[in-house]
Amino acid sequence: MTTKTDAQRDAEIREEDALSQETADATEAEATETGTIEAGTTDDDAAEAAAEAELARLAKENAEADRPTGVGQGAAAIVSVALGVIAMSGSWFGTVASARESLIGQLNTSQSASVATQVSEVYGDSWHAAALVGGVFSLIALLVGAFVLVRPAFGAPGRPQAIWVKSVAWAGVSLGILGLLLAVAKYSDLLLGLPKTS
Repeated sequence: MTTKTDAQRDAEIREEDALSQETADATEAEATETGTIEAGTTDDDAAEAAAEAELARLAKENAEADRPTGVGQGAAAIVSVALGVIAMSGSWFGTVASARESLIGQLNTSQSASVATQVSEVYGDSWHAAALVGGVFSLIALLVGAFVLVRPAFGAPGRPQAIWVKSVAWAGVSLGILGLLLAVAKYSDLLLGLPKTS
């Protein structure tokens, strides 16, 4: 009976060892499977994060491409300065207007008119026409320069205007103001008025 019990015990121990081995194998297989799933999940998360980063980069590039470059504002500022210089130095249009007024004065003035009338009609009106054209050019230069300076307030927020554009626009505004002052002085005969004929 003792031998039978030992044999039974040995059989039970073997069965327990076999069950323990099977449980250990099952646990190891489950752990391996779980690790594989987690590794797969990590790879999927990394791929998803990379795709999101790529989309964000493309969206940023598109936004930068859509933003205005300021080329139009720079060109307008240069035009403002050019108009101011033309207003100060005279233009072909001013010369033509002056010559036309001189011709009209000669045609409308009779030979018997007084010297003061002839000077006023022939030379005074042409001088005033040149001053008027210079004033118009100065006003346009002033308006274009002012438009360039206030344009960022109505443009893309957070996009500063280039320093050189501001500088050139201020130069155009300054030339416009100076040209307007000179045009008013010429037109009102404060600057180089008509000579006295008496």
